[in-house]
Amino acid sequence: MNGTEMTFDRSTLWIVIVGLAIGSYALRFAFIGLVGNKAMPDWLMRHLRYTAVAIIPALVAPLVVWPAPTDGEPSLIHFAAAALTFAVAVFSKNVLLAMITGACSLWSLMYLFG
Repeated sequence: MNGTEMTFDRSTLWIVIVGLAIGSYALRFAFIGLVGNKAMPDWLMRHLRYTAVAIIPALVAPLVVWPAPTDGEPSLIHFAAAALTFAVAVFSKNVLLAMITGACSLWSLMYLFG
């Protein structure tokens, strides 16, 4: 072995798969099955509105700061596309337009300078 290979026996693999499946089901059931038909308090609903606003930047920021195509080195192309996307999102208040702008600007900048 060269240090990067990992081997698992079949029983360990299936125990992990079944354990993750049970955990995933239990987490979803807790919200959908147990709480799904009950009214949520207003304070909780107010906080849940901001879930996507918090999650999406957390998913995108590492891809901008440490992009995979450059092996984690900061890239001006990625920063420029992110800045343009952010500007379109702020001024237009349209998520779909911002996403399309981000994708097109990234592809365009990579084609021109990449």
